[in-house]
Amino acid sequence: MSDLPPLREVIARHGLSASKALGQNFLFDAQLLARIAAIPGDLDGAEVLEVGPGPGGLTRALLAAGARVTAIERDRRCLPALAELGEVYPDRLKVIEGDALEIDARALFDGAPHIVSNLPYNVGTALFVGWLSADWAPWWRSLTLMFQREVADRIVAAPGNDAYGRLAVLAQWRSTARIAMPVHRSAFTPPPKVMSAVVHVVPGEAPAGVALKTLERLTAAAFGQRRKMLRQSLRGVTGALDALEAEGIDATRRAETVSVAEFVRLARRLDAATPRSG
Repeated sequence: MSDLPPLREVIARHGLSASKALGQNFLFDAQLLARIAAIPGDLDGAEVLEVGPGPGGLTRALLAAGARVTAIERDRRCLPALAELGEVYPDRLKVIEGDALEIDARALFDGAPHIVSNLPYNVGTALFVGWLSADWAPWWRSLTLMFQREVADRIVAAPGNDAYGRLAVLAQWRSTARIAMPVHRSAFTPPPKVMSAVVHVVPGEAPAGVALKTLERLTAAAFGQRRKMLRQSLRGVTGALDALEAEGIDATRRAETVSVAEFVRLARRLDAATPRSG
C-alpha cells in the first residue's frame, strides 16, 4: 500500500464524492482499514467478496493482506479508481459493475469466500439477511461487515435486551456473531449521523430437525407483537401453543425473554409435528 497514492488524492483526481443516494461513506484511515481487513484472520491467498468498495479504501487493505478480491460496485464513477488499483495488483482484483442485490454472488466463486465490506447503509441489512438465509453450510466462510451501530447491536443482542429480536435469532441460531470493533462517525467522510461497528459472523452447524422457514414464521409472530405474552402472539401459528407446553416454556413470557436455543426447540417441535408430503 505504500506504493499507492493517498486515497484522498485518488478521490480528488477522479472528482469523486460520497453519494447519499447510494448510502456511501468513505473511510480514509489506512490503519483502521488494515484492522478491519485483519478481522477474518489470515487472508493470504484467500478469496474475498467486497460489496460497495467505492474508491477502494478497504480494497487496498484486503489486497495488502494478500487476498484475491472480487468487488461489486454499483457506482460507475468509482470504476476508474478501482481499475488503477487493479493495475497495481495484477490478477488479484476483479471488479463487477452492478447491484449486489441483483447479482448471484455465489456463482462468482468456485470455493467459499470471506465477505468483507463497508456495506452501503441503504442495502446492508437486506444483503446480510440474504447471506444468513443461504443454504447451510453457507457458500461463504465468514462475514466481516460494517453496520450502523444500532443494526450491529440488533445482530448480537441477547435475550432481555431491547435490541433483541428476529435479526438476532437469524444471526445466532446457526452462527456466532460478535461486534469486532466500534467505528466512530468521525472516521468517515462525510461523517454519518450515527456511530458504526464492524460485525464478524462465523457459521456453525445448523441444529438438526429445524427448518429456517419455520423459525422465521415463529419469530415473525412472536416479535411482531413483542409486548404481548407468547400465548397471544403465537396464537396464529398452528401448533405453537402446544409446542410451548411440550417444551416447558411459560406461555406468559414475552418474545424478548425467549433465548435463541428456546426458539430453535420450538421450531423443531413444530417441524416434527408437521406431516410431510410424499
